[in-house]
Amino acid sequence: MLLAETDSPIKKSAMFTKWIDPVSGVESWILTARTAPYQSSFYFTNESMTRDGRYLWFYCAFPPSGSSHYGRLLGVADLQEDTIRHFPETAFLDASPLIDLDSGEAYWCTGLDIWRRGPEEKDEAALVHSFPEELAKRRRPARIATHLTFSADRRSLSVDAEFGEQWFCGEAPLDGSPIAIWQSFDRCYNHGQFSPTDPDLQLIAQDSWIDQNSGHQGWLDNRMWLIRRGEEARPIRADGSSGQAHEWWGADGKHVWYVDYKHGTEKVNIETGERKIVWKSGTCHSHCDRSGQYVAGDIGPYTWKDGCRVAFYNTLTSREINIVSNLPEPPLGRGRYHTDPHPQFCLNDEWICYTTTVLGAPTVALVETKHLLDQTQL
Repeated sequence: MLLAETDSPIKKSAMFTKWIDPVSGVESWILTARTAPYQSSFYFTNESMTRDGRYLWFYCAFPPSGSSHYGRLLGVADLQEDTIRHFPETAFLDASPLIDLDSGEAYWCTGLDIWRRGPEEKDEAALVHSFPEELAKRRRPARIATHLTFSADRRSLSVDAEFGEQWFCGEAPLDGSPIAIWQSFDRCYNHGQFSPTDPDLQLIAQDSWIDQNSGHQGWLDNRMWLIRRGEEARPIRADGSSGQAHEWWGADGKHVWYVDYKHGTEKVNIETGERKIVWKSGTCHSHCDRSGQYVAGDIGPYTWKDGCRVAFYNTLTSREINIVSNLPEPPLGRGRYHTDPHPQFCLNDEWICYTTTVLGAPTVALVETKHLLDQTQL
């Protein structure tokens, strides 16, 4: 992590406005330029700002159209040109968008297909892959991927497709080779994520689901699983429960981080099974930097009317500070477009990106990690 003072384009851009939390004094930079009525950060597992800091991608919604399942679009802010735009052709399923942090290209799922396009207005959408019809069997997909991820060798994209009462975990090779199904299931497995270090390993989550014929609710027994190419999925923890969720890989590829609704943000070593509670306050969506020393999370979006905040935790000093002390509920509620803050570390861990509603309609905000470290020292 680079902790030196920087003359960031974020701070200089006319598209952003500085906002200071009235309780904690933490400074955020809010994307007040708009290309859509609703703008929100990516689901926390996928970074949305390119490594060079030029392009910031985000979700767009145009009420009353669309939902968190399908119909949101992609927007992008160009911090070099100080321009903002959205792309109607990028209507995506679930939270599937993935950004190539080097090229700036966006990948997303729509229908049976995976597409990509660049961030410039002149760029055109290109088909990357299609889920095989012999498996789809003329059915409409609930998803092709919950959120696309690259394999560690950058040869494939993760797939966790759902059709009716069938679920498939596998990969979509970027060279155009056929989609490979690693395992199929008769209950819901989703949130597939390639390991950041092992191209043959994915993290998947057993999840609840709704039977599309009867409306019957299906429940999970054990949340977190690993699946290796050529082998069957196995649970990470023998005692994994429905109280665990929102998992993501640690940068070392040895730990899976997750939220336990009762105990807070935890991590587990996938080789030894050793568990550790890292942050007791982190009971909804959390994310860590690459070192695992700093954690950010939203606390309370499921019961928003009782209060919601976005916070940062420094494990080296055991100090916590609010990024937003009292986040107003979105005008249309959180459920329609899944408008949770979803904080995520980005731009080499120098910033944290999240969704804010402090100025009314949702939009993207960024807070500098160094600013938070300065305020959480002993």
